[in-house]
Amino acid sequence: MSRPATARIHLDHLRHNFRLLGQKSGSATIMAIVKANAYGHGLQLVAPTLADEGCTRFGVTDASEGAQLRALLPDAPAAEITLLSGIFDAEDAGLAREHGLTPALTSKDQARLLSAAGFTGSIWIKLDTGMKRLGAEPATELLAACREAGLGIAGLMSHLACADEPGHPQNMAQAENFLRFRQQLGMQLPTSLLNSAGMLTLADSAGDVVRPGIALYGAEPIPSRPIGLKPVMQLTGHIIQTRDLQAGDSVSYGASFTARQPMRIATVCLGYADGLPRQLSNTGYGMLDGRKAPIVGRVCMDYTLIDVSDIHAAPGDEVEFWGDQLDANIVAEQAGTISYTLFTGIGQRVHRVPVP
Repeated sequence: MSRPATARIHLDHLRHNFRLLGQKSGSATIMAIVKANAYGHGLQLVAPTLADEGCTRFGVTDASEGAQLRALLPDAPAAEITLLSGIFDAEDAGLAREHGLTPALTSKDQARLLSAAGFTGSIWIKLDTGMKRLGAEPATELLAACREAGLGIAGLMSHLACADEPGHPQNMAQAENFLRFRQQLGMQLPTSLLNSAGMLTLADSAGDVVRPGIALYGAEPIPSRPIGLKPVMQLTGHIIQTRDLQAGDSVSYGASFTARQPMRIATVCLGYADGLPRQLSNTGYGMLDGRKAPIVGRVCMDYTLIDVSDIHAAPGDEVEFWGDQLDANIVAEQAGTISYTLFTGIGQRVHRVPVP
């Protein structure tokens, strides 16, 4: 290890979360969402663990991610790998055929590309029920194009826009639109509507397949309604130097923090290039020896300074910035963002270390 910046990936917590979500899903099957390098946790660590737990459905963004995932699951050749963004071109269509992927389609052009590539597998039809992001318009024409191309239909899916707000009227409106569109198509196709938060907000609309993402990684999708998830990622950095300040001394770029009295600070080898948000400058904190150590001055590209005036600190000591002691949702709120951006923002130079 050349740089003491680590993201411990607690696979036991991942297994716990998957089992818990299985209990919450009723008769629906789980499609584990592992796009964006498993939300920054490391696809090569997360996917095989979930497969060992019995997961047979996975969701990724595109054909490149799908091909990478297929190579990581040699012992699960029948696993369904859904491409949530569908395909973008003929190359993607070829990858879908070669690796047995299941694209989610929103246009007739995508169906034609698959047909031209000799794809004979199944696809999901993605409907826009109110988010206005992606969806087939109209779905009847896409369904006809898929039949003409000889494609199997895995089912119908859509995505909720406000599921993390339980009282938002759009949740029920989208669920009702989804049911109406399914009826208009005149086929009893499998359905998939609910994401992590949707599993709590609209449990009665679980359908056949639910698609938890953030919940798998231990961030409560609705913080006010925790269900007992465990954090999978623990982000830490090591102290590499300590120093004493006198009253009037300023620290870091812009001299945005000035000591009002004598104090002791520590330099931690973790910065915004590693994924620690710069917005935590002078507002966030790390955990050292079970105690809060406030961040002082601006978070730098490679380093972060913390106040250790009342905490024993020495080079080599480990500081946690989220994980077992610090809830990622709380850290995200301090930084004015969401836990998704924390996890997916972890840099490549951070060592992802599996904890069995």
